[in-house]
Amino acid sequence: MSGLLGSLPPEQVRLLSVARPGRELAARPMTATLSDRREFSARWIFERKLDGVRMLAVREAGTVTLVSRSGRRVDGSYPEIAAALAAQERADFTVDGEIVAFTHGRTDFGLLQRRMGLTRAAEVAASGVAVTYCVFDVLRLDGADTTGLPLRTRKSLLRRALTYRTPLRFTPHRNAGGTDLLAQACARGWEGLIAKRADSRYQPRRSPDWLKLKCSRGQEFVIGGFTEPAGGRTGFGALLLGHYADGVLRYAGKVGTGFPSRTLTVLRTRLDGLRRPDSPFGDRVTERHPRWVEPSLVAQVEFAEWTRDGMLRHPRFTGLRDDKRPRDVVREEAGPPP
Repeated sequence: MSGLLGSLPPEQVRLLSVARPGRELAARPMTATLSDRREFSARWIFERKLDGVRMLAVREAGTVTLVSRSGRRVDGSYPEIAAALAAQERADFTVDGEIVAFTHGRTDFGLLQRRMGLTRAAEVAASGVAVTYCVFDVLRLDGADTTGLPLRTRKSLLRRALTYRTPLRFTPHRNAGGTDLLAQACARGWEGLIAKRADSRYQPRRSPDWLKLKCSRGQEFVIGGFTEPAGGRTGFGALLLGHYADGVLRYAGKVGTGFPSRTLTVLRTRLDGLRRPDSPFGDRVTERHPRWVEPSLVAQVEFAEWTRDGMLRHPRFTGLRDDKRPRDVVREEAGPPP
């Protein structure tokens, strides 16, 4: 057993087991549940909610693999991250984190969009976008499965297991928080906070042990169609959005704002390649002359609220996501405060 793991108290050593291959551990990341909760006991810790792309990193058998939340291998899109992990002294680990791009200290998903999907070294270099891998959890270390350890212990191991230099960053946490801490985060222009039970184990599912506390409302939606542009606009008029419920794609309205001119043109080309003759939605869509597409693209959208009939109020497009499977997109409901 490694020096780090050997330093654990006996009762925690007993929680370790021989790890499966890192790629298998990375296949199902733990995800957070949206929540309106604002009061927390000392059993919770708080991390900054990052507006980026979820990424798990595996190093074993002399190879570094970057895996997106949807299970795709994306080493080519972030070669500087892979190189920094390959240069680590420790040769066996699987870690969880978020790849982000910063603008004036704030994570900028729009800027990150310029790197997402690029795989050729020349294109990556030409983008001019610097990325950072903010690491917040460890699933495997020196051949041992660490997911059964308490979160606070896992973070302590993670902080000591790797050397953090650009473009790697350890994600710190606060030991106390709630309404005041969230207000401070929002005032700084952050997306919000992630509250985590300090004694929780890493679970390959959406868990109430990790809670999303957001400054504004927003989530992913599946693109099921679009409308033609009007006036002097190019590309398209609006995207028709939906989410899955009981295996059916439910219509949630349309979004027509937040698109840079280049996005209108590039996205229209992708949409034309996905055209289909019939609606993918299980509900009736009343838009005039809609154009239907296969529901394979996922958009990130901010909005004011849900209407009573399940439509989005004042939505705004913020980008495409390639780290989430369309079938995993559901309506996120905040649980009531206790």
